[in-house]
Amino acid sequence: MVEVWFQDEARVGQQGRLTRTWGKKGKRIRMQKDMGFEYAYIYGAICPERDVGEALVMSHVNSKVVQKHIDAINKCIPSDRHGALVMDRAPWHRSIKVPPNMTIIHLPSYSPECNPHENIWEYMKNNFLSNKVFSDFDHVMESCCEAWNKLCDEPGRIKSIGTREWAIIN
Repeated sequence: MVEVWFQDEARVGQQGRLTRTWGKKGKRIRMQKDMGFEYAYIYGAICPERDVGEALVMSHVNSKVVQKHIDAINKCIPSDRHGALVMDRAPWHRSIKVPPNMTIIHLPSYSPECNPHENIWEYMKNNFLSNKVFSDFDHVMESCCEAWNKLCDEPGRIKSIGTREWAIIN
């Protein structure tokens, strides 16, 4: 049996973003804007069919870290299944060793709309990572881990955001 996984990376950190927030009618809510330059990268992968995800939070982006992430995803795939991993064509995705129970499917260039993981990032940033001022790099890393864990702790959330009809294998 085959299960489809979607993989992507996102940069999170200082110089973050401000989002809409609730407030009393007629009042303008003031938010602080972080002006620092510390960033972390979340390497995330989701399997909407099983409503599971796997992530690494790292300080940089390169092929070695992507390989660690591929190996971690591989451990999440049950032994009786084959994983089809959908990912973009980032330069650091080119020199990875693919485990035997996994197939990499590269998306067409410049087509982030084809990867539902982009919607996962949007959800995480809007709900857990925006309107924050990070004190330092460790705070950025800790916040990324907390955000991913909150996402995974919500039953059905990954499935509801990440399911695409064209990726369902019967």
